[in-house]
Amino acid sequence: MSCSRGATTFGTPHPHPVQLDPPQTAAQIAELIGATVKGNTERLVTGLNEINRVQEGDLVFVDHEKYYDKALNSAATTILINKDIEVPTGKAILVCEDPCLDYNKLVRFFNPLLGWPGKTAEIGVGSDVHNTVIVGPNVKIGAGCRIMPGVVLYENTVIGDRVIIHANTVIGADPFYYKKRPTGYDKMVPCGSVVIEDDVEIGALCTIDRGISADTRIGAGTKIDNHVQVGHDTLIGKHCLIASHVGISGAVVIEDNVTLWGQVGVPSKLRIGKGATVLGQSGLINSLEGGRTYFGSPAGEAKVKMREVAMIAKLPELFKKLKD
Repeated sequence: MSCSRGATTFGTPHPHPVQLDPPQTAAQIAELIGATVKGNTERLVTGLNEINRVQEGDLVFVDHEKYYDKALNSAATTILINKDIEVPTGKAILVCEDPCLDYNKLVRFFNPLLGWPGKTAEIGVGSDVHNTVIVGPNVKIGAGCRIMPGVVLYENTVIGDRVIIHANTVIGADPFYYKKRPTGYDKMVPCGSVVIEDDVEIGALCTIDRGISADTRIGAGTKIDNHVQVGHDTLIGKHCLIASHVGISGAVVIEDNVTLWGQVGVPSKLRIGKGATVLGQSGLINSLEGGRTYFGSPAGEAKVKMREVAMIAKLPELFKKLKD
């Protein structure tokens, strides 16, 4: 595998890939997709982003009343929307019939597909990358890494120093993100990335999906077992332990020093607080506070759930007494 040698600096957030260079005004964007622009028509759009990770200068789309307020009050300064409404001060809105479709058009226009470049990558000093590893465009691998046979690294993946990725793991596959229509499902066009920070180890046959338009991030020192799924735009903190067969949905936030034991299931957009432990086969339905141990489905504090299990075991005896 060819590479460019040198030290890799890591730790700063990786910007989402759809940065407009040069920036476009809201009026220019409206012209591209045939939308009606209102508000600050000269408002500069510097990036495209999905609602969970927007920042100032971004354009975001919204197509359901349930999320209108969230989009309009977010950091995004240009909103692609399917309803003519009052424009927030200083912002611009682009009114169209199908914001999701037009957002996808903009992503394709400003972030065209890149072909797989073959065996090339930017690789740090002392890294061992097996010759069967498949590397997409704009991939960066830090120093002192070991990338095992059969690993696939999709475009824009960034890997820090001293990272170990075991065989047949896939980093950066497309998010499971679709819009349901009467004719079927429209795919949300992804353009995000995955960032793996320093000293992370990822087991065999894991899958970590890239963000919609920002990054999915695995924090420094975190260790992930075999057969783990991490969904798009999820942020995992530093020094976490994640055991085999854990499934983590999209846009989850897992803070530092969290432990998830085998077969834990985490639905989308939940937060697990710092230092929490979730015991095996637990299923979350709400966010969890840090510093506690949880068990069960739905997951609750472990001591309480264990007492519930003990009481359930006594039910046959209680029913027998009542019958007698």
